[in-house]
Amino acid sequence: MTLPWLSLAVFSPLLGVVAIALLPRSREVAIRKIAWATAALPLAFLAPVVAGFDGSRSGYQFEDFAPWIPNAGIGYHLGVDGVSIWMGLLSAFLTVIAIWSARESIQDQVKEFLIAVLALEVGLLGVFFALDLILFYVFWEIVLVPMYLIIGIWGGPRRHHAAIKFVLFTLFGSLLMLVAVVAVYLQSTHIPGLGLTSDLVRIGSLGHLPFNAQLWMFSLFFIAFAIKVPVFGLHTWLPDAHVEAPTAGSVLLAGVLLKMGAYGFIRFCIPLFPAAATFASPFVVILGLTGLVYGALTALAQTDAKRLVAYSSVSHLGLVTAAIFAFNTQALQGAVLQMVNHGLSTGALFLIVGLLYDRRYTHDMAAFGGLAKPMPRLWAVFIVVILSSGGLPGLNGFAGELLAITGILRYDLWAGVVAVSGLVFGAIYLFWLVWKLMLGPVDSARNRDLPDLNVRENAIFAPIILLMFLIGVASPIMTDRMAASASATLASVSDKDSTAPLPGQAPSGSLPQAGGGAP
Repeated sequence: MTLPWLSLAVFSPLLGVVAIALLPRSREVAIRKIAWATAALPLAFLAPVVAGFDGSRSGYQFEDFAPWIPNAGIGYHLGVDGVSIWMGLLSAFLTVIAIWSARESIQDQVKEFLIAVLALEVGLLGVFFALDLILFYVFWEIVLVPMYLIIGIWGGPRRHHAAIKFVLFTLFGSLLMLVAVVAVYLQSTHIPGLGLTSDLVRIGSLGHLPFNAQLWMFSLFFIAFAIKVPVFGLHTWLPDAHVEAPTAGSVLLAGVLLKMGAYGFIRFCIPLFPAAATFASPFVVILGLTGLVYGALTALAQTDAKRLVAYSSVSHLGLVTAAIFAFNTQALQGAVLQMVNHGLSTGALFLIVGLLYDRRYTHDMAAFGGLAKPMPRLWAVFIVVILSSGGLPGLNGFAGELLAITGILRYDLWAGVVAVSGLVFGAIYLFWLVWKLMLGPVDSARNRDLPDLNVRENAIFAPIILLMFLIGVASPIMTDRMAASASATLASVSDKDSTAPLPGQAPSGSLPQAGGGAP
């Protein structure tokens, strides 16, 4: 009998929630150990999934299914493909890192904080593994509550403003998504031989629907996911949330939560609504590239190190968005790989900024300078992370950026040129951060005796650095396992003879079932 590995991975952190809830606050050491151990359980349960995953298959694997509301066609359905498996691993890994990093920075209401982080892990894993629309929406909403609490209770001086702004933006998107979920659910009855169902696999595609119907459902999903990414124009909540969130919250927010939106593009917007996705593609690519360049230029103007890293996320995710809607397998593989790379590199940058804050209680870059001398171990870690984020060959960022850029170039030459220029600006702000924090003279006497990385902090960065080098030299381990899934995702939008109207053309009344081979 095969064990329900995905269900075990999703819900195992609840063991920690229950155990921590039953312990008194005075048992803080035990509480932290339980939280760390149970946060790591999903990694153990996902190990056989990774080992047994067949990258040559395009369908979902390791599926868990049980009736939930059978009379309404709603079920409990989990599964992984070559995209979601990496998002799940990233979620579990960064949750362990976040809990480990919070030992010094979180001293008040430790019990409640760790319960919130473990609950967040449950929601994140559920989002990436859910194959039922209603179940996906439930997990999506679960994520909102603990992150709101993490920002609003354990954040900085303006945490309440940032938390409310985060909730308002996300809740608005969630309401739009709920309308779209219900619409897709009701449209399932029009698929011959299917009947009422919310099962994503059974629905497959709504390419048979009239273009206008596809377009408005696509738009609702797209706005909800675009807020979470966030794409340019819907990004204003992110810098505030990052600056005010505790370090562990910023690691999870940048490392995983933003990927929920990009994952939604891949899982829902493209395969469910192929004609609408094809029509919207040029606009979304432009939006993504605008975010790429805007985020990089805005990062250059920052004096707050944490805000600079926050705007770098807007830039990186702009590249991911453009690559997803470039509609070729190479670009989509690059986008997924870059989602993982961004989680590692930007998560590490937030850890570095956080530990500097713990030593100096400021994010102002003018307060630092010359830290390479008193903190050589931090300097070594920092330069590797910066080079990773900048896409140095041999580190993880290079393969993702290369695939994404070449895929965008295949889509459109000038789009590729803009993407490259955005990456150039990205390199400038990254090395500007290096200069302001690490190089030059040690002007402040308070910086001369700053303690370097201790044993615990070295242990936190060690697996991140190891993964950066591993992905950098062995990226086919990931890309080979996502190629079939990427091709299957794009199959419905790769037909050059699609009857979807081009931008500026009048939409046709109805569309045939979308199809076509992988690019």
